[in-house]
This record gives sequence, C-alpha cells and structure tokens, in this order.
Amino acid sequence: MRGAGKEADLIAAKKRDLAGIAYRLFCEKGIDNVSLQEIADNSDYGIASLYRYFVNKQRLVVESATLKWEEYLDEIRKRMTEADFERMTAAQVFGFYLDSFLLLYTDHMDLLKFNQFFNVYAQSEKIDQKTMEPYRMMIRSFKERFDAMYQKACLDHTIRTDESKEEMFSKTLHLMLAAITRYAVGLVYIPDEFDPIGELTMLKEMLLERYCTK
Repeated sequence: MRGAGKEADLIAAKKRDLAGIAYRLFCEKGIDNVSLQEIADNSDYGIASLYRYFVNKQRLVVESATLKWEEYLDEIRKRMTEADFERMTAAQVFGFYLDSFLLLYTDHMDLLKFNQFFNVYAQSEKIDQKTMEPYRMMIRSFKERFDAMYQKACLDHTIRTDESKEEMFSKTLHLMLAAITRYAVGLVYIPDEFDPIGELTMLKEMLLERYCTK
C-alpha cells in the first residue's frame, strides 16, 4: 500500500509539473498557439508522458486552470485564517472578498490573462462537462465561501439580503472580475502615470455602498 501511495504522489507531482510548464507557455503565447509537443520540449518529459497523464490538450488546459486557481484559493484561505474570519461581520467579510479581486489584479495578473485565454478556448473547443468538472468543483469552492458570508448576513444584518445570494454573487463576481481582467489584458486605455487601482477601489466602494447596511 505504501508503494502504491508513493506512486500516486509521484504521478500527481509530474502532472503538477507539466501543468505548471503548460500554464507558463499558455500565458506567454496564448493557448491556441502552444502545442503539446512544445510543452514536452520545454519539460523533462517526452510527448508520450504528456499523453499518458492528460490524454489530450483539453485535459491539460483544464488541469492547468484548476491548478493555478487552487493555488490562489489556498492563498485566500491563508488570508482568511490570519484575518480571523469567524469573528468578522458579514460586511467585513464582504470587504475582504472584494479586496481579493484587487489583490488578484496586483499580484496575479498572469492568472487574469490566462483566464481570459481559458474562457475563449473552452467555448471555442466546446469542452465537455466531464472534462470541465475538476475546474467547476474548484470554482464552487469560491461560491461556498460567499454563501457562508451571506448566511452570516442573515444573522447580523450588516449586508442586505433582499437579493438572493445567487444574484448578489453573480453581480459582484462579474463586475469585479470583468474590471480587473480588462485592465490586465490591456482592453482599457491607461495613460502614463495612471494607477488603475484607484478606479478599481472606487468600484469596490460602490459595491460596499450598495450592499452594506447603514
């Protein structure tokens, strides 16, 4: 049994390594412009290993996306622990949640660029639900934390609950993610010496004003 466990750990490590290499190349060149052979050439593994672990490019792309978002989620979990999440009001948790988007922009711009490539690729390739399931499971982890905040708001009333949690989650997620992504991928004109964080902070404050009770 120990041998089987070590073998599973070794395979998982190899998959993470390959997914990390693929992620770097996808960020640099775009997903469509990177072949499996190029990924193999930039790794210590042959093309046969790539196919053995991922079957096809779609699986590797989804694995790369899942891996990097899980790493970001681990970072958020650590910040939540340090902030003493359990003692925070719903309004404080909401502010923490919105700040996470600002940190995503300042510290993980590569992930935002990759996510843009990923969304386009997933739609154009029509990736099936089974292949996408690991990614969807990871995304649901973000939703679970938002749901916990909403439940807290039902008790302490520091956040409006006249909107459903699904509607509130959708609005805040799409507004913040769309804004930081547009800046990250260069879809917004940024004059010299202009700091996008000022505008992103204004959007955060507008959402706080909308949802936090007086």
